[in-house]
Amino acid sequence: MSQDHLFKQGVIQLLYQEHHAWLRAWINKKLGCRQGAADLTQDTFLSLLLKADLPVLQEPRAYLSRVAHGLMVDQLRRRDLERAYLEALAQFAPVEVASPEARAMVLDILIKLDIMLDGLPTKVRTAFLLLQLEGLSYAEIANQLGVSTRTVGNYVARAMLQCMVLLEE
Repeated sequence: MSQDHLFKQGVIQLLYQEHHAWLRAWINKKLGCRQGAADLTQDTFLSLLLKADLPVLQEPRAYLSRVAHGLMVDQLRRRDLERAYLEALAQFAPVEVASPEARAMVLDILIKLDIMLDGLPTKVRTAFLLLQLEGLSYAEIANQLGVSTRTVGNYVARAMLQCMVLLEE
């Protein structure tokens, strides 16, 4: 094990010892669920262990709460996507519904797509989804969004570029 890795583990161990109880209480206050708070607290420290580089922390509680907040947002986003997906599945006849494994794969793809499109402006994201999911033409999308077809092309190109960049990472 490298010296840097051992140092990082020591820093995280110290953070854990000094701030674990505070972070769990902070998350519990936000979630209102002790079990969820315990899980998210562990996930927060695990994410620190998995980071390539740990910044020098002047305000450890602010940093820990920011990491935990990001994990909460991801968890809520995943829950919302899963709920929407299950509602969409409920509209199909039982014969058309995929296996649990296939549903899990589709949900995973939806979550990755959501993350890829998250930082885009609303119209860009909407144009891309209308094209990909609804199969609308550029003219139909332009009419729906109140923009030119050329602008729709720019929106779609921007969204595709965003997806390609994040896939490479």
